Amino acid sequence: MPNPTALAFGFPRSKVAETDHWLVLVRPKQPTFGSLVLVCKEPVQAFSDLSPEAFADMRVAVAGIERVLKASVAYEKINYLMLMMVDRDVHFHVLPRYEGAREHEGTSFPDTGWPAAPALGSAVALDDAAVERLAQDLAAAWTAA
Repeated sequence: MPNPTALAFGFPRSKVAETDHWLVLVRPKQPTFGSLVLVCKEPVQAFSDLSPEAFADMRVAVAGIERVLKASVAYEKINYLMLMMVDRDVHFHVLPRYEGAREHEGTSFPDTGWPAAPALGSAVALDDAAVERLAQDLAAAWTAA
């Protein structure tokens, strides 16, 4: 059973990939194009409570994320933010960062915070269908790479 954080971010519709201990999901509110959420599948609410196996498996998930986003978004930097104020299960917001904007399906995704901190309040909100399409596109890239 997925945890409440995964469900809050649209799992299973938003699923890009899954490792033994992590889910990679499209973030419905996109401060930058390709923003994801990396959610631990273990029932923990403190980073220090992750099992050694989850810590090791995080490397697999992060390598996949960076490979896919580099190819799909051509980011210049990448930010991993652990913001567990509302959604309490261990998770990271993954934001590819770039100067200017990226276009996808006729929508512009500017990085309005570049080159400083990400502007989380300036996110492009995707509807459920757009989240699912982006998740499928990124999942295909994950599998192909």
